[in-house]
Amino acid sequence: MVRKKQLKAFTLVEILVVLAIIATLLSVVSPRFFHYLTQSKETTLKHDLNTMREAIDKFYSDRNTYPNTLEELVQYKYLRSIPPDPITDSNLTWIITPPADPNEQGAVADIYSGSAEIAEDGTAYATW
Repeated sequence: MVRKKQLKAFTLVEILVVLAIIATLLSVVSPRFFHYLTQSKETTLKHDLNTMREAIDKFYSDRNTYPNTLEELVQYKYLRSIPPDPITDSNLTWIITPPADPNEQGAVADIYSGSAEIAEDGTAYATW
């Protein structure tokens, strides 16, 4: 008597059970992941704004004028590079505020995020 070889494989039900378990795990983990991702971007934005504002203040203190562009901060070694806005992922979206006094020299007295999004605390990133 000749026996046929039996192929061993997963059944459709077993595959569906595994997929259901994976989907359940992802539904629990993904909200936490995105919360921490947003929190990380917000922390990076706060740090970058603080660093660039300190560089602007040092530039003004040393030269008695504000920089005309952010690139001047790099040119004169106050920054190594202009960091990208972590919310917009671009270093071209920063909002530059000129000095309040029109008699002041320079064009960059303060800087804000160019994002129109709202932070987790309910404030706009552009107001930080």
